[in-house]
Amino acid sequence: MSVRIVISALALALPLASSSLAHAQDSAEKAKAVTEEGGKHFDAEGNPTFKIENGAVDWYTFSGYRRYHSDCHVCHGPDGTGSSYAPALLNSLKTMDYATFISIVAEGRKNVGGGKENVMPAFGENKNVYCYMDDLYVYLRARADGAAPRGRPPKKADKPQAAKDAEASCMGG
Repeated sequence: MSVRIVISALALALPLASSSLAHAQDSAEKAKAVTEEGGKHFDAEGNPTFKIENGAVDWYTFSGYRRYHSDCHVCHGPDGTGSSYAPALLNSLKTMDYATFISIVAEGRKNVGGGKENVMPAFGENKNVYCYMDDLYVYLRARADGAAPRGRPPKKADKPQAAKDAEASCMGG
């Protein structure tokens, strides 16, 4: 292979790599927690987000991990990595906004194409999912940004009173 071809290939790949790195940095900056209320963290746009310090995840990220592995991993694979049945949510959450996520989880989605039909059922009536949609979003956002590793978080914050109150209110307890 000539040196010219190698240099040309590198010249083409470099902007793509730096663009990908810039996108990852933009995503991480966008997900940065800037406010906190009742133990729940929010980004600059007011969307729920994660906070991970010294290897300990906030309560809502941990709750999202638990809820994801209770109701979502069967189709979307362990830790949001996808399966032959449903897409990797780690990829989706890199570009999907909060409102779209909530809408899809609540109302479901149907994709038909190439002789294949994929159906995401609606979970708007399932309190075990609906009451924890923010938690699911926060967990998957942390996974998509690479802030949360695969598997059960080794350390977590205690469950805040606000989370207990919201859960009791939503679940009817």
